[in-house]
Amino acid sequence: MNHKNGFNPLSRTTAHRRAMSRNMVTSLFRYERITTTKAKALEVRKAAEKLITRSKVDTVHNRRQAARFIQDETILAKLFTDIGPRMKDRAGGYTRILKLGFRQGDAADMVILELVDYKLDGEKKSEKKDAKKAPAKKAADKKAVDKGAEKKKASKAKAEKAAE
Repeated sequence: MNHKNGFNPLSRTTAHRRAMSRNMVTSLFRYERITTTKAKALEVRKAAEKLITRSKVDTVHNRRQAARFIQDETILAKLFTDIGPRMKDRAGGYTRILKLGFRQGDAADMVILELVDYKLDGEKKSEKKDAKKAPAKKAADKKAVDKGAEKKKASKAKAEKAAE
């Protein structure tokens, strides 16, 4: 019996499966969040976790082993200079799978595969907005007061012209 041994061939040839896996892992490291089917995410996760574990120790050997899988040099550099050091304290479990529901056309189970420490763009922007909010409100209030005063002056001038 070989329970739990092996992998999901995803109904693809070896070359297609290997190319797809490489592309998806590269996209995961580039965008830190990708949307895919559940079966593909579970397979891609295995390769991604192994590469992140290698990237925690930046040696020539580890870089070459990762370069066998990731063809893009900029993504490889990002893996070793940004993602690996961020995961230094974590002992595994670098990715998370969030369920989205079913795809419209074929009802495939869709998920989001992302790095655990991924921050949404909204979260980053909200932090910046909070810091800028107080001065922005004051400026907006001043503009509103100025516009109100201009309207009053304009209406007075119109009233005077009409009276003449």
